[in-house]
Amino acid sequence: MKKYKLTANFIIHFGRKLYQIKAIRDFGKVKAGEVGGYIEKEENLDQSGDAWVFGNAVVYGDARISDGARVYGDAWVYGNAVVSGNAEVYDNARVAGDAVVSGNARVYDGAWVFGNARVAGDAVVSGNAKVIGDAEVLESTHLLQIDPIGSRNDLTTFFRTKTNDLYVACGCFLGSIEEFKERVMQKHTGTKHEKTYLLAIELAKLQIELDRCQ
Repeated sequence: MKKYKLTANFIIHFGRKLYQIKAIRDFGKVKAGEVGGYIEKEENLDQSGDAWVFGNAVVYGDARISDGARVYGDAWVYGNAVVSGNAEVYDNARVAGDAVVSGNARVYDGAWVFGNARVAGDAVVSGNAKVIGDAEVLESTHLLQIDPIGSRNDLTTFFRTKTNDLYVACGCFLGSIEEFKERVMQKHTGTKHEKTYLLAIELAKLQIELDRCQ
């Protein structure tokens, strides 16, 4: 039995027509008649389970929200992304590409999860972190965020990948921790930034666990 319908209310989001949803029966903590966020089509939000899109959140493309997942605030989920289980995506977070957010994971603030990234278990991705590419973050010890740091006074994110490697997202840079070290040595030799980045690299090696827990 369906739990919601697309209403006549819509917004245009980057050229796409997204419809506001409205519950037609009680489920989870949602009551019949409650309006939610915006989706492009029914395939974006499972008609079964307790999954819901709230507030100004938008889901579009071939993205899918299912099980008991919640998307709210000003969050965007798009592309082929999947948010399932009891996962939550909120605030100004973005989940896109072929990314998967599942389990009890939370993605919030201005965090981005995209590419083939997987965030699951009890993992939390927040701030302005970028968990991208082949990232696999299943718990807090698979991720390290340091902010502000470097010549940009920006956030640098270290994370584990599906191949049990350490990768770094820093500004426009995405690559292995060894490649990042080489870049730092090339661009910041003899500066404070070289010292702080190199310390951050060593901290990431100590903090991030590469064993597979799931």
